[in-house]
Amino acid sequence: MIFSSSLLENAVAEFAKLPGIGKKTALRLVLHLIKQEAHSVIQFSEAISKLREEIKFCSRCHNISDTALCNICSNLSRKQGILCAVENIRDVIAIESTQQFNGIYHVLGGIISPLDGVGPEQLTIDSLIQRVTQEGITEIIFALNANIQGDTTIYYISKKLKDLPVKITTIARGIAFGGELEYADEMTLAKSISNRIPVENYIVSGN
Repeated sequence: MIFSSSLLENAVAEFAKLPGIGKKTALRLVLHLIKQEAHSVIQFSEAISKLREEIKFCSRCHNISDTALCNICSNLSRKQGILCAVENIRDVIAIESTQQFNGIYHVLGGIISPLDGVGPEQLTIDSLIQRVTQEGITEIIFALNANIQGDTTIYYISKKLKDLPVKITTIARGIAFGGELEYADEMTLAKSISNRIPVENYIVSGN
């Protein structure tokens, strides 16, 4: 692309750094902002800046939060003994959108993937084990992507938990093997949560 303004070019370059945004889409977004009132653009930039400066991660479940403890963890009306372990924050949002789960969460921050250089030590597995031993968790539901990496993560953590008095389940495979949780429709995801199965049955059956 050839730009008549270095300001325009720099703005397009920054937008193009966002995931899934190419140069053409970035240009379209920047041109849209140029057409807006100055106060609207300032409000937009201030919201992004404030997000980066003030956003927190829940000290308990690692979900994104405005405070030290997220609104899910601090909601005592939720079932504190049932914990849903997910890969990332987007998965929390996806499951919450189904309105079918009233427990609490634990965000692992990824899944075990040696090829990508992600081992157990890069994830929040230790704090998950600690929560099970200290918080009286009675059931862990693994809601991870249906792929080899997700299954490896489930297997690894279930081995870590084998001597603890906690029921371990995984969401039913309404989610296709190889599929990603955030792209599942809400009805499929809701059914998967409702029809979860014990991890030992899942592992033995070979998916």
